[in-house]
Amino acid sequence: MYKIKIIPRTLHFKQPAGTSRGVYLERKVWYLLLTDTEETGRFGVGECAPLPRLSCDDIPEYETILARQCRIFEREKAIDFEALRPYPSILFGLETALRHLNAGNIRLWDSAFSRGEQGIPINGLIWMGNFDEMFQRIEEKIRAGFRCIKVKIGAIDFSKELELLKHIRKHFSREVIELRVDANGAFTPDEAFGKLERLAAYDLHSIEQPIRAGQYNKMAELCASSPIPIALDEELIGVNDTLHKIELLDTIRPQYIILKPSLHGGIRGAQEWIDLAARRGIGFWATSALESNVGLNAIAQWCATLRPEIPQGLGTGLLFTDNIDYPLHIQGDCLWFQPQENMPDFYKYLNQ
Repeated sequence: MYKIKIIPRTLHFKQPAGTSRGVYLERKVWYLLLTDTEETGRFGVGECAPLPRLSCDDIPEYETILARQCRIFEREKAIDFEALRPYPSILFGLETALRHLNAGNIRLWDSAFSRGEQGIPINGLIWMGNFDEMFQRIEEKIRAGFRCIKVKIGAIDFSKELELLKHIRKHFSREVIELRVDANGAFTPDEAFGKLERLAAYDLHSIEQPIRAGQYNKMAELCASSPIPIALDEELIGVNDTLHKIELLDTIRPQYIILKPSLHGGIRGAQEWIDLAARRGIGFWATSALESNVGLNAIAQWCATLRPEIPQGLGTGLLFTDNIDYPLHIQGDCLWFQPQENMPDFYKYLNQ
């Protein structure tokens, strides 16, 4: 018999997190404590963390739906994946809590990463800020050993953003530092191609979401003609059924898609995106969406099973002052899991 306790928590950022949806100082999450009361006595913890003003399941009745789906899971003893397609963050929490329970520990999948033998290469994320703040953050990431830097653009004057990229390229070639930029839909369709041409001077790996989501034909035109490979992120949010996913990929034909399980269908939905993209020669990378270490660990453990060949977007679970301790560390430009360290004390943390 399964029993789920829902534990809401508010996490606080170590420093303001500037995003395309404003600046976050704190964020609400719901932890799921799943216990197997009759058989093994095991437990699993999952994290449900919809992003305000971004997730398709950021809705007023979220807590009511979460409670209802947990009761259904307790009764049926299985996840109803089809019913949960519209609620990716709830699906992600249930999937990973069950995975944790069945695994018996937070090594959710067996891999070189979960055995502590291999790290996952990640990009160093440069948060939005003023010119001086972003310049300093770039310098810090390079000194820390990152070989892939992702810069969020669209928050300050475009010429200033070009200066930041020029600074990196003045000192480091593409072979030394890979550069990604994320526009978060900041460009208008009329100006986008011109800005992409100017950005191309800095030998970029890719640009995420140059124009806002929902403009399929305009985005398709950009993907067909852009001098920089285009990766879709926000475009995938709310596209939850298989036929709609196929329509999006076949219409837009991006070079990459970026998967955030909390936003893009949980682990099951993200894997479906990857499989559909692979059949069309479209690349991908996975990233977290400001989850705590509970969610970050689950994404990283799953990501490691995909044997990623390019830097992923993991690491944001380390942003909170009141995070639960996990054996996750960033060393150089890789995220590492150290299984020989102490495991997290879930009951103490969740009952604070």
